[in-house]
Amino acid sequence: MDELIDILTPEGKSTGKTALKSEAHKNGWFHATVHIWLFTSDEKIVLQKRALTKKVFPGLWDISVAGHVGAGEEILTSAKREVFEEIGLQIEDRDLIKIGTRIHQVSHANGIQDNEHHHVFIAELKVPLSKLTMQKEEVDDIKLLKLSTLINTKNLENVLLPRFHDYYVSVYNEIIKITSK
Repeated sequence: MDELIDILTPEGKSTGKTALKSEAHKNGWFHATVHIWLFTSDEKIVLQKRALTKKVFPGLWDISVAGHVGAGEEILTSAKREVFEEIGLQIEDRDLIKIGTRIHQVSHANGIQDNEHHHVFIAELKVPLSKLTMQKEEVDDIKLLKLSTLINTKNLENVLLPRFHDYYVSVYNEIIKITSK
């Protein structure tokens, strides 16, 4: 879905300009996204299988929920909206723990230039997977895997991307801090 988003500087500051997501990806303009990693108290991680119709990484088992921040939208509002849209889970501000912002720059073979500031959150999943409803345009499947999947992806086909291993390790470490309390 093409949506209106705010264009940022490479440092993440507002330029005061907006554009369609497709324009930002075509021109390599920086913009904001949210990543929400859902974990369980028994050290499992929710991964979603990206819909096969996605333009980037179709069919990949990936972040629990991710999406673009709409033009003028607050980061937390965007995170809650994306979680509800993609998996039907209603969460509150207090459920989301921000663990950082990372700059992501990738040029895809299909011409998409991802220059993004990922606002990364973790949140505990407190309901069974059976209570979640997937948005078919975005998500083909969801499942719980061992949290250690984030740090040991070598033998898993189509699960996460090895080139982002350091990112996954940082998410793993933040979740471990919470679950070991």
